Amino acid sequence: MKNIFSGVQPTGNLHLGNYIGAIKNFVGLSKSNENKCVFCVVDLHAITLKQDSKELKNNIRETVATFIASGIDPKKNIIFNQSQVSAHSEAAWILSCTARMGWLNRMTQFKEKAGKDREKASIGLYSYPVLMAADILLYDTTHVPVGEDQKQHLELCRDIAQKFNNDFKLDNFFIAPEPLIQKEFSRIMSLKDGLKKMSKSELSDLSRINLTDTKDEIVNKIKKAKTDSLPLPSTIDQLDNRPETKNLVGIYSSLSGLSFENSINEFSGKNFSKFKDSLSQVLIDKITPISTEIRKLIDDKSYLDKILLEGSKKANEIASKKMKKIHEIVGF
Repeated sequence: MKNIFSGVQPTGNLHLGNYIGAIKNFVGLSKSNENKCVFCVVDLHAITLKQDSKELKNNIRETVATFIASGIDPKKNIIFNQSQVSAHSEAAWILSCTARMGWLNRMTQFKEKAGKDREKASIGLYSYPVLMAADILLYDTTHVPVGEDQKQHLELCRDIAQKFNNDFKLDNFFIAPEPLIQKEFSRIMSLKDGLKKMSKSELSDLSRINLTDTKDEIVNKIKKAKTDSLPLPSTIDQLDNRPETKNLVGIYSSLSGLSFENSINEFSGKNFSKFKDSLSQVLIDKITPISTEIRKLIDDKSYLDKILLEGSKKANEIASKKMKKIHEIVGF
């Protein structure tokens, strides 16, 4: 059995990039009888940037609704929010005494998120990779589905696990997890700029397909998606200097289940209007049922809260046992 752990920040308004880059992969992993999956709504990570408390609660529920609407079965898999299992915070502190400043100073995501004025960034934003390590290590995780942008954090997690084991002369107490990196379609780009990752923070809503978009909104956004003046290419190599085209073909390939090569063969030499019609239809077929189910689930707050409560009990049972052993090892 593989122990799978992954988390999603409850930032609200999850979009196509989140679905193709992460959630679609989670669904596949969750359906395998060879995997024990724990999916965490990482609300502690979310507050590294200031959040509105009412909005955060709603976003937590929306993230759970998205998991379920996308096909993750809460009866077969553990779904919970991080703040309800206190072992995460406690383990993060203990592991922060194992981690080294030099390791954290190399984290490129902090540099990107903090920007030029790093002195004003929160300590949480700086140290959250240690909390991420705690999230993973508490569940004896063997494999973590990550994008390329999180691979460095998983390497830090492995370093922390190894140092803790070495410091206390333990044989594999903390398992060094392996990454499950989605090789294709892990980064979906903006519909307005093929060099920027699709993001909810981009001002224009036309830059992304939200998982709650209607059919008309999807069609309108794809019609207005940036392309170029050339027809669709006949080979993959011809996409190298055409980022917007490459992104749209990638989205079509991922949602239709076709390889990049087969998608190109299907539309080679054709104009964009025909391709965009097909892309819109694939998106509608895949996203609309998810969107409908998300709206339905969001209206049933008590059901979502029950899922979180049951999930947190299961997660707490696992994490508290690991935490008890950590206490014994450290000397508490």
